[in-house]
Amino acid sequence: MERKFSSDPVRLELVKNGIGSVVDEMVLTVVRIAYSSIMKDTMDMSSAFCDRHGRMIAQGLSLPLHLGSIPDAMDAVRAEYGDTLAPGDVVVFNDPYQGGMHLPDIFMFKPVFVGEHLLGYAVLVAHHNDMGGRVPGSSAADSTEIFQEGLQIPVLKLYERGVPCDTLFKLIARNVRVPDTVIGDLHAQEAACRIGERGLCELAARYGVETLEQCFDELLNYSEHAARRTISAIPDGSYTCTDHLDDDGITPNQPVTVKVTLHVKGDELDVDLTGSSPQVRGAINSTLSFAKSAVYFAIRAIMSSDAPNNAGFMRPIHVHAPVGTLFNPRRPAAVAARGISGFRLIDAMFGALAQAVPLKPRAAGEGGTTSYSIGGRDTEGRYVLFREALMGAWGGGFEREGIDGVANPAANIGNAPIEMVESQAPIRVEQYEFATDSGGAGKWRGGMSVVRQLRFLGEEATFQLRSDRRQHPPYGLAGGLPGAASNNLIEDNEDNNGWRQLPTKFTTRLKQGQAFRHTTAGAGGFGDPRERDPQQVLADVRDGKVSINAARRDYAVCVLASPWRIDQAATAQLRNDGSTVKYDHGKR
Repeated sequence: MERKFSSDPVRLELVKNGIGSVVDEMVLTVVRIAYSSIMKDTMDMSSAFCDRHGRMIAQGLSLPLHLGSIPDAMDAVRAEYGDTLAPGDVVVFNDPYQGGMHLPDIFMFKPVFVGEHLLGYAVLVAHHNDMGGRVPGSSAADSTEIFQEGLQIPVLKLYERGVPCDTLFKLIARNVRVPDTVIGDLHAQEAACRIGERGLCELAARYGVETLEQCFDELLNYSEHAARRTISAIPDGSYTCTDHLDDDGITPNQPVTVKVTLHVKGDELDVDLTGSSPQVRGAINSTLSFAKSAVYFAIRAIMSSDAPNNAGFMRPIHVHAPVGTLFNPRRPAAVAARGISGFRLIDAMFGALAQAVPLKPRAAGEGGTTSYSIGGRDTEGRYVLFREALMGAWGGGFEREGIDGVANPAANIGNAPIEMVESQAPIRVEQYEFATDSGGAGKWRGGMSVVRQLRFLGEEATFQLRSDRRQHPPYGLAGGLPGAASNNLIEDNEDNNGWRQLPTKFTTRLKQGQAFRHTTAGAGGFGDPRERDPQQVLADVRDGKVSINAARRDYAVCVLASPWRIDQAATAQLRNDGSTVKYDHGKR
């Protein structure tokens, strides 16, 4: 459906960028004044502005995976309070079954008034260090019901007409392990919402409320037009991809199915998640709002438009998941580790899109952000809780190299600097490097695995980690090979090798002086590895990204050292002998 644009295009562009700057400044405000590393360094949060009808007009910096969750959260606030909110009110909640995602993500909404007119809502959702529950960090994959995961906050006012609700603040503080950090981060969120309120009021003063609201409509239409144009470029038809998670965090060696079927007709897209596993015992279940975010991101990733992320973009995309399944569970299913399912859904989306528009998607990345938390006492008896998200790699794409050591594009967050980790927790970072031969071979190589080894220096701690892609490594596309599998090792002096392998999802105890090593999965390659330019293979070998043996095995390139060079005759023979490169993706 084609929509006409009536606004002055120059003014529309100015308003678009003005709102974008406001919501970006909201995130930067939190970065400047938050207490926790997960907000200050990792930037695990997102901001947005919704108009008075609850329609998301723009999304700010940070996580694309929050894109589809904010509209559902906004609907929950409007359902609870309708038109009764007043200037100075601030609403919060984290209930996954009332529009949220998982308990550590607290949504905050501040209505923006110009005089007595409601212009819209400044929104900021941020991941908090702890929400209580059975495991520090409140994100354990081996919880079996939401009551184990922490404090559930329904849609409530944290401030009413500018006055803080001391009862709610006290309730939150009493139920979390690090109250000073959590309450401090809540104040940072509220400050960011005030920044958003101020910025939107300034735009209203500059352009006038009527003109600004007209621009809201035009921006929604603009993004809808861009989304429909992208979908129209996909050939009509149905495209299915099935991928798997290694397990649910409870039952080992029991794969969890993620199945996507895309139905494309004209400029409309139906995404059917039927065939994905029923909801599982572990905490990797995903709310439907989070599943929508994964779907929207995958479509956004193949767009070439600079249209803003808003509710208009979502209009032609329809997501369906049966109730009681992995992507639409019934209460009280545990959902704390839902992120890993969202990342796998994105991989499955790209796998389905690759059948329709094969040159658009990249091969699978590392499988999603690894998340861990360490909670315990330091040597002086003080309680310390540290959370971190570890980033990995992007897959190769058509005429695009994979990228090493960056966040999954759906996360868009960063690894915490070693100096910050060691200053905030009794932890020593002993290893932080790329793993040779971990990126999937291809004409365009996949990104490499990241290895991070930590040693706990406190008394004792509870340690939980969420990862995946060991039994089902990231796939390659167009003849590219899979990336290397992930791994978790813990130091164990009773073991003959000194290290013991742990599952991809676990909760365990860390003793004083004990070390842990995590290796992310490598990303998949794109295209036949034998078509990769031998000079690029040589450069990878010299940089330590590919070994001499792997250059010969995977790329059919014979590299010689001292000095570094290619044996042209041997390489020609390898590439002309017609044999198939053999590869065991579980053993590199």
